[in-house]
Order: sequence, then structure tokens, then C-alpha cells
Amino acid sequence: MQPWHKRLEGTGKRALAKVAALVFRRAAPALPAGLRRVLLVRIDDRVGEALLITPLAAALKGLPAPPAVDVLVHRKTARVLEEHPSLDRILTLDRRGLALGPLAPGIRAVREAGPWDMVVDCGNWEVPGVTSALVARLVANEARVIGPAVTPTGPLHDLPVAARTDTRSELAQRLHLLSPVLAPPPLLPTFRRPRFSESLRPFLAQVRASPHAVLVPGGRLGWRRIPTELFAVAARILTALGRTVVVAWGPGEEELGHAVVSEAAGAQLAPPTDLDGLAALLAAAGCTVCNNSGPMHLSVAVGAPTLALFLKMDPERWGYRDAPHAVLDLTGVIEDRPGAEERVETAVCAFARRLSSPAR
Repeated sequence: MQPWHKRLEGTGKRALAKVAALVFRRAAPALPAGLRRVLLVRIDDRVGEALLITPLAAALKGLPAPPAVDVLVHRKTARVLEEHPSLDRILTLDRRGLALGPLAPGIRAVREAGPWDMVVDCGNWEVPGVTSALVARLVANEARVIGPAVTPTGPLHDLPVAARTDTRSELAQRLHLLSPVLAPPPLLPTFRRPRFSESLRPFLAQVRASPHAVLVPGGRLGWRRIPTELFAVAARILTALGRTVVVAWGPGEEELGHAVVSEAAGAQLAPPTDLDGLAALLAAAGCTVCNNSGPMHLSVAVGAPTLALFLKMDPERWGYRDAPHAVLDLTGVIEDRPGAEERVETAVCAFARRLSSPAR
């Protein structure tokens, strides 16, 4: 159960959404015959959520007359989308004074960057994003607003889109938001060509020269992390299968990396990397084992076959199951250490042997 203050915050936001839907009620404007400019809105600060915008942008760019595609994101995730080939502009939201609604400085600045023909609230149906839905409506001006048809945010959208009933995949559902204007193809997240430092170049050349695998035992949320002992099992299996294992780590995670390396002979700790350095390393190795976290989405986005280890989250919703990617759900068995180790061993063996060649 959520803490009382979170429940109270949620109640307040739901009430706000209902009031705002009445205040901003309008006759839904029709979509123009051809889209010239589209704005995609996702204002939380998670790397994975930013990457999940990219398939929508790519789908729009696949139209016979592709529109300009802009995104409105959190200032912390703008770096994830910089120089993406399917995006024309990246706008960030100044969240100060959002309670002022259309008079908030951040809202006014975004409105001035328009107009758009369509604004898409890239939320989800499981946990409705009240702030995101309100922002999408406030910045839209005369544009038609599309978003999830879910209580309480659905009425804030001119065209609420019902969730698909044939899949739990978050990626498929997000693409489905575009169904009023196109039949979205099954696309994966994508990332720009990594802009890594020159000091990393020799290490990347070494990784490309022989079969490697990257393990990423960290992640933003500790409760989603698989114990380092299980990553060490994965490292030993991959080493036995002829790959050199590199353990990557983010800010504050170096100790996790050392814990895996200390239990897996032959594994080595990666040098420090930023987002682009990690992307370049994942692409160079072409084989990733990680938690359900931002690096999972990044690995898929750079085209590296990815085995994601899930804990307390729905792998059908957040994971990538289509080859060459795979998921392993350890929820419910994590306390049974021998059983969990056996499942990791089996999954890593199957994953690594399915790759098209020893190096990939």
C-alpha cells in the first residue's frame, strides 16, 4: 500500500483532472487532412520512458508526407533524445508555477513554440499521468489532443484512445496512441549514434575485436535489482561460452560492479561511462544482461540482443520478448537461491546460444 501522503496526492490530482476537464471542455477540433507538425509529450525524468517516445516519432516519420515531430520532455531526459534522427525539436518543461495553469511561464513558453496540428499525451492506461495530461491540454492551443482513454485523464483529451485488449506490452500500447492517424508498425526504441569520448575508443575497439558480453547489475530503483550473486552466475556462464564479460556501472554503482567481478573469474569492470559511453559499449559487445531498467531500453535501442532479469514488475508489459531479446521473471523465486541460480543459468545459456554468431 502507498504511504498516506502519496494516496492523498493521488486523490488531489484525480480531483484536479476532473475539474480541469470541465474547465477546458471544448468541441473537439478535427484533425487536418495532412499533419504538418506534431508534439509528443512525456514529462517524467526516466531514461526508459524517454526512449519509449522514439518509436512514435519514427512511425510518424514513416507517413507518406512526414510531419515535423517535436517532443516536450523533462529537462533531465532531453539529453537522451538529442540528435535523434526522427525528432525535429526537443522542448523542455519549466515546471515552476505550473499551478498557474495557462499563465505558468513554462506553459506559455511551450505554447509560443507551436502551433501543432496534433499533441499526443504519451501516457499509459495503468497509472494515468494527471500532470502530463494537463500539460498536453494547456500547450495544445487549437491542436487536437490525443491520449489514453482512462479515468480521470481521458476527458482532458479531444480523442481518448482505448487500450488494446490483445497485448500487455507497454511499447505496443504507446504506439497504439497513434492509431487515429496511422496503423503503427511494430517498432523498437532507437538511439542516436553515440557521442562517446576519445578516451573510450581503444576499449571499444578491444570489445569489438572478440566475443564480449556486458552485464549491468545496477538500475535506478534498488527493489528492481537482481542480487549481484545472480549476475555473477550469468557472468560465469557467459565466460564458459567463450565471451569476455564486462560489468558496466552508473553513478553510485561501482560497488555493485566490483561485487559481480569478485565472484566471476575473468570478468572485468568497465571504465566509467556516461549515457553515450554506455550506449557505445552495449552496441560494441552486442550481448547484454541487465535488470529491468533504463539500460535495458538503451540496449534494445542500440540493437544489442538483450536478456532482461525482472523482479516485481510485469515482463509482459515492460520487457522485450521478440528475438533476439529475452526476459526472465524471477519474482517469487528470488528467495530460493538454488532455484533462482538454476533459472538464470538456463536462461543465459539459451539466450547466448541463440545469438547468430559467437561475437553477436
